[in-house]
Amino acid sequence: MSNSKYNGLNHAEVSASRLKHGINVLTPPKRDPLWKLFLEKFNDPIIRILLVAALLSLGISFIHQEFAETIGIFCAIFLSIGIAFWFETDARKKFDLLNQVNDDNPVKVVRDGNICEIPKKDIVVDDIVLLEAGEEIPADGQLIEAVSLQVNESTLTGEPVTSKTTNPEHFDKEATYASDMIMRGTTIVDGHCIMKVTAVGDHTEFGKVARKAAEVTGEETPLESQLQGLAKLIGAVGFSLAILTFAILFFKDIFASSVHYSLRQLGLLASVMLGLMVAFSKIWIPIVYDGIGLLKKNIKVPGIVNNRGWLVWISFGAIVFLILCGVAYLFGVNPLDSNSWISIDTAERILQYFMVAVTLIVVAVPEGLPMSVTLSLALSMRRMLQTNNLVRKMHACETMGATTVICTDKTGTLTKNQMQVSQTKFYALSNQELTNSEISKLITEGIAANSTAYLDFSDQKKVKTLGNPTEAALLLWLHTKGINYLELRENIQTVNQLTFSTERKYMATLVDSSVHHKRILYVKGAPEIVFAKCTRILTETGLEDAKLFAPALEKQLSEYQNQAMRTLGFAYSEIESTASDEDIKSLVERNLVFLGVVAISDPVREDVPAAVAQCLTAGIQVKIVTGDTPGTAREIGRQIGIWTTEDNEINIITGPDFAALSDAEALDRVMNLKIMCRARPTDKQRLVQLLQQKGAIVAVTGDGTNDAPALNYAQVGLSMGSGTSVAKEASDITLLDDSFNSIATAVMWGRSLYKNIQRFLIFQLTINVSALIIVFLGSLFGHELPLTVTQMLWVNLIMDTFAAGALASLPPDPNVMRDKPRKNSDFIITPGMRSNILFTAACFVVLLIALLYFLTDHSGNIDIRNLSRFFTVFVLLQFWNLFNAKAFNTGQSAFHNINKCMGLLATSSLILIGQILIVTFGGEAFRTVPLSMMDWLVIIGSTSFVLWIGELIRLIRRKADCIN
Repeated sequence: MSNSKYNGLNHAEVSASRLKHGINVLTPPKRDPLWKLFLEKFNDPIIRILLVAALLSLGISFIHQEFAETIGIFCAIFLSIGIAFWFETDARKKFDLLNQVNDDNPVKVVRDGNICEIPKKDIVVDDIVLLEAGEEIPADGQLIEAVSLQVNESTLTGEPVTSKTTNPEHFDKEATYASDMIMRGTTIVDGHCIMKVTAVGDHTEFGKVARKAAEVTGEETPLESQLQGLAKLIGAVGFSLAILTFAILFFKDIFASSVHYSLRQLGLLASVMLGLMVAFSKIWIPIVYDGIGLLKKNIKVPGIVNNRGWLVWISFGAIVFLILCGVAYLFGVNPLDSNSWISIDTAERILQYFMVAVTLIVVAVPEGLPMSVTLSLALSMRRMLQTNNLVRKMHACETMGATTVICTDKTGTLTKNQMQVSQTKFYALSNQELTNSEISKLITEGIAANSTAYLDFSDQKKVKTLGNPTEAALLLWLHTKGINYLELRENIQTVNQLTFSTERKYMATLVDSSVHHKRILYVKGAPEIVFAKCTRILTETGLEDAKLFAPALEKQLSEYQNQAMRTLGFAYSEIESTASDEDIKSLVERNLVFLGVVAISDPVREDVPAAVAQCLTAGIQVKIVTGDTPGTAREIGRQIGIWTTEDNEINIITGPDFAALSDAEALDRVMNLKIMCRARPTDKQRLVQLLQQKGAIVAVTGDGTNDAPALNYAQVGLSMGSGTSVAKEASDITLLDDSFNSIATAVMWGRSLYKNIQRFLIFQLTINVSALIIVFLGSLFGHELPLTVTQMLWVNLIMDTFAAGALASLPPDPNVMRDKPRKNSDFIITPGMRSNILFTAACFVVLLIALLYFLTDHSGNIDIRNLSRFFTVFVLLQFWNLFNAKAFNTGQSAFHNINKCMGLLATSSLILIGQILIVTFGGEAFRTVPLSMMDWLVIIGSTSFVLWIGELIRLIRRKADCIN
């Protein structure tokens, strides 16, 4: 096919342009390789503490040749990391399938004077591209020709319909992009055009936003921040207790034993210990600084500690030791003389004290916590998928629960992104109902004939619109009235048609009517333009003077516009046979009869007001960020419930005005803003970053490329399943049903998940605190807890893993939406949790020490049967406390909704069955012997008081709350 007007580029020019400006392909966001994704899991703060504990435990294991505890800790680490890695890679695979982009779509271009089709990726700068309605614009370009051109720019600006023209007189000065420019990723909804490509690939506006969306923000999630705080606390407490225990045992041995040590022996021993302290500075100095940081002291670990490697610090330690030995030599102490050193027996005792101290650190670390967090997040990922939330990044599940501000776009998120007839005002229609009357047929035929849009009924559940959205809305209206527009259109003969243009602002079609058997001219367009061409108006009583209705029409149009509706006016005229050959433009200028107006809007989704109200009740601010006009945005805000009669100009701002504010001025306004209109991508991103500076946890929703930078910079980015690939790539969660209601559901899941993690902490730390105290007291008084390493492995790892699964599987609680968002600075262990943990652990310690005393015979020994009983009592105390943890802070009984907690029941049953099997068949490996049925009944019954006391306390509190 040839084209005489444009020659386009030749082969050589195409190659030169591609070499200079690049190809029309977006550089995909850099994806971390799988090995790096796996290693990133080691950045978890609790995992880091576990690694230190595992390495220290490994050193002791080589001395004792007992590796069970060390193997258990490494299993906990790799199991937790493995689960997190598997779930995130699985989500990434699902996302990649959802987000496939086709760069091979054919595009019509002019090359060497011929019109041909080439793949989108082969377009270059200066290509001449021909585009029609329904096609996606493949690159940025300047219009050469434009006929009735309307573009859907919602992917870049949020505007579903924007008029484009080459006539400077009709340029929109307030438009985000110039009226003679069209952008990659937007879609032509009406008309056709020819453009000259000005930018391709990454240099397009679409590509620039995509690059911004791929930037690494380094934003820390609330859960990560709070786990950092917990890790610091655990490290500081464990380290402090370990140092205290070692110091007491060491000084007791030095000063309270029968063995006497010379000053030279103590001096050389001190030089060894100081050398070791320097060598291990990378371990204890950060822990000390973390402990000071818990006291709200704003200090940082010295750079010399973080920046120097292990080899350097070990060398420093050796140098310190040698220097001290040299100083000792000057004072007459010979380090090469064996008599100057302590005996081998004393060295072994000191090493034993060190191992006790390390054991305290190992016991302090909650091995099951990473598993609990991982399982909770992983289960939430899977369950949220069932509620149409595809989670890509695991921590986003929980971060949604901490959200304090949601910045949402309008089109496609709050609204249906499908124009619909909202109200009609046809003056001749009684009650605005279509019947078989001549007037009704005149109106329906005019709508069907004077249109270029179509409806796609391929999916009976959801009718798709093709062409101009406002025209399609009229066809949808006919469809809802049971009228087949296509049948009407096919039964008439179109004589001539004048398509809509931004210059004329109306469309006219001349037809031979099959209904009225006359030649009729149908006109529709901007009501004020169409009405100005009318001399009469058709009412229920007949034809009347149009001028008499002008004030009422103006009032009606003002009401519609205040409700953010687009309006169309309709008119017609019967054409005499003598005038049928006249130009259609001249026919429009005389004898038109006004029929009425139709108000069209992009309606708010039915479930949005309730979902927004739920978020507001939960203490979450909802802010609209849109490219639409202030009037439209304000009306949508009113409909969804965030804009009230008390709001004023301080609560709304345009993008250009926001950009003109200094950071200090903007910071003062961001929390009060409810609506940002005429927003550009950078405006939305800046809003998010300023809100974060104010301490807000920000979630951003969006479906367009314009939303991508803000999606990327927010703590949680929520893209729409029908959105652009760039938006989905920048997001953390994809809403497969495009529903704002799914956001409220995600918040509920996130808050419930956080509560489940807190419940596990109550359960886990109660075990750890009680074990810490018993080991500490045992080391001071010369007795150790009669539990083997293998038994402790079962208690600290396997049982806790089961408990993690049990508490992680608890169903979400809708009541959490009545709470206000927690502060980002809040510690994960609340005062109520702390009291519960310490009180319960203290009770367990007293009970277990008393039981030890009771089971010990007169010679101070405990036989293996009593040891098996003690082991079982220890486990079952924790078993019953699991149900107390489930009910913590709910105000309900532990048995409330127990039928919905099948995971808890199944897992707790596994713990009980596992304990029976271990005691019965564990033998030497677990140092147990089988217990009788009576033993089991007595132990199960007696330890259950832990649950019954908890139930009694909860009942008393409920009664007290009712009285108050």
